[in-house]
Amino acid sequence: MNQSPKFPLGQLVTTPGVMETVNPEDALECLARHAAGDWDELPAEDRRENEIALEVGGLRIWSTYRDRNQVRFWIITEADRSATTLTLPSEY
Repeated sequence: MNQSPKFPLGQLVTTPGVMETVNPEDALECLARHAAGDWDELPAEDRRENEIALEVGGLRIWSTYRDRNQVRFWIITEADRSATTLTLPSEY
């Protein structure tokens, strides 16, 4: 997948749980999907909220993915786009 980013990611932060359990290649691929607005795994309401965050700014952008081993993780870009964090739901 080679899509252009829709917003800046800022500083990238990865939590210990993601570093220990999420496949690194999948994490990078999902990070690119997140930045490109590929939020297909979110409920429609959350996808709409992300689109609003792109339009008006000042709101965080959130997505959820699973790696090849079905480990679920979240990617959250802060409202000011200063940082993007990859985290496990249990670490949030």
